Amino acid sequence: MLDIKLIREKPDFVVERLSSRGAKDARAVIDKIIDFDKKRREFAVKCDNFKSEVNRWAKEIGKLKAQGKDVTDLTARSKELGGMITELDTLVATHSAQLEEAMLLVPNLPHESVPIGKDSAGNSEVRRWGEAPKFEFSPKAHWDIGEQLGILDFARAAKISGSGFILYKGAGARLERALINWLLDLHTREHGFTEVFPPFLINRNAMIGTGQLPKFEEDMYRLRDEDMYLAPTAEVPVANIHREEILREDQLPIYYCAYTPCFRREAGAAGKQTRGMIRVHQFDKVELIKFVKPETSYDELEKMTVNAERVLQLLGLHYRVVLLCTGDVGFASAKTYDIEVWAPGQNAYLEVSSCSNCEDFQARRANIRFKGADGKNRFVHILNGSGTALARLYVAVLETYQQADGSVKIPEVLLPYMGGLKEIRPS
Repeated sequence: MLDIKLIREKPDFVVERLSSRGAKDARAVIDKIIDFDKKRREFAVKCDNFKSEVNRWAKEIGKLKAQGKDVTDLTARSKELGGMITELDTLVATHSAQLEEAMLLVPNLPHESVPIGKDSAGNSEVRRWGEAPKFEFSPKAHWDIGEQLGILDFARAAKISGSGFILYKGAGARLERALINWLLDLHTREHGFTEVFPPFLINRNAMIGTGQLPKFEEDMYRLRDEDMYLAPTAEVPVANIHREEILREDQLPIYYCAYTPCFRREAGAAGKQTRGMIRVHQFDKVELIKFVKPETSYDELEKMTVNAERVLQLLGLHYRVVLLCTGDVGFASAKTYDIEVWAPGQNAYLEVSSCSNCEDFQARRANIRFKGADGKNRFVHILNGSGTALARLYVAVLETYQQADGSVKIPEVLLPYMGGLKEIRPS
């Protein structure tokens, strides 16, 4: 959520930054918010003044009664003001609700270092690592590799749950588990993150706190009988760990990492790759979350991106880092780097990580602050990054390490997690 004070004091700046994201109605939205805020404050001031007047009269009425004087007129006026106070309280509540509803739909402002652009075509490549592998045979797509090896079964997954789901089998299931465990060990042992294992069912307040609601409600899986949602990403439960808390300055920075399955409805979006496991409704991910002081948050973003890159480097996977433009950056993010891994069977780069600085946008929604040395409470900056996401990491491993005979080699860093299995061969 944006700072209402910033909107009041610099409306043109806010409109300009929102417009750079492609928000065509930014001026109308900000004008409406300013109007709600102005009326809410006006009604609140009147209401407070009337309450003060009623309190003064209550004391005066008490004195006059003690003196045996008639207080009929004053009592009637006090009751009249009481009715007006009730009406004003209602107006304050109504305009506060309208203000909050409007504010929750406004995205974050892009950082000044984010390039201006309408869509992904405006993104800029920052760097590349490694080289795309070369084969003496035509590389297969992961769905062919997985089904021929008997480690992936899309048909039976569809029978169980419908399209957009995966059934891992045998060594394929073990490989998925190996990747998850290795990612958690890497980030906790080498990168300083504390592992947490959060709930996978999340309440509405937590979903609002990270910006999934109300904007993206249709993309979420919701329980029928309770106002609870399946986790769309570990970002949501982990970023809400310190919801409604005031942290000590010496607690910062706080680094968390967590594994969760992730559930999203949008997997079958029109015009997007839906075959295999590139776009699915359920996938695994190890997420990185940071709570940091505002003055260090952009240095922390660079470190987080390097941590996510280390995953691909250790796996020996070619990748590139892309800085998202204003028109492609996510709703809650002020700046985002995407890490895209090369998948030979797709002849394309696949996004496996987005590392974002949300600044204080999520912290305001979740009311997460820290007490500074000056004794003042300030909002923390919250960062999130995929460290990384499966199933696309799984895709890149299968397609990069495939052999001419149909087998798949196991990357060296995963060998300790595979029970001695060095390659997956057709059964």
